[in-house]
Amino acid sequence: MVTPLSSQLIDLCAAVLLLLSFSMLSQRRVLTLVDLFALQGGTLFVSIVVVAWNTHQYQLFYSAALTLVLKVIFLPLILNRLIRRLGAQWETETLLNASATMLIGLLLVIFAFTLAEPISRLASTITRSTLGIALAIVMLSFLMMITRRKAVTQVIGFLAMENGLFFAATSATYGMPMVVELGVALDVLVGMVILGVFFFHIREQFDSLDLHNLESLKED
Repeated sequence: MVTPLSSQLIDLCAAVLLLLSFSMLSQRRVLTLVDLFALQGGTLFVSIVVVAWNTHQYQLFYSAALTLVLKVIFLPLILNRLIRRLGAQWETETLLNASATMLIGLLLVIFAFTLAEPISRLASTITRSTLGIALAIVMLSFLMMITRRKAVTQVIGFLAMENGLFFAATSATYGMPMVVELGVALDVLVGMVILGVFFFHIREQFDSLDLHNLESLKED
């Protein structure tokens, strides 16, 4: 049986995840962005543990451990090393200014809650607000990807989007099968290796990680 305290903890984790998504959206320093991503992973870890304990879905503890190792420790370490080696600590160029970006983000959150409301009323979950927040996190992460011009920040946005999807899977549906979760984790690791090579190739070719430079490869 789900206790009120557990429901409140899930709500608290959801609110923290949403606030971290807004913080990531407004952040311009890439190293701080990685730290926020690690905090997001830590909050996701706590939410998975609470769900596993209260629903007796003990396989979710493996998911929690995987999240802790991969998203709180391993990926942030890799990203920090890549950023320092590439000298890409600062993100200074965005397609929109901070005020416009945050306003669009707020509208996306309202849209996400409106979109999730009919489904949330029919769902029997720990807390009904988690689906809307998870969808909002995905949309905010996607907004971060399309408004940034550096490859590193776009990768962090992609990883944050995956956090939102994972939060929806664990809190709204009590988790995915472990085989699926391991497959997703492996895909993320392989993707990080490929993207690391991609970063260095862009850096060697253009002496910058600005994806705007790739437009020069178009045929005239």
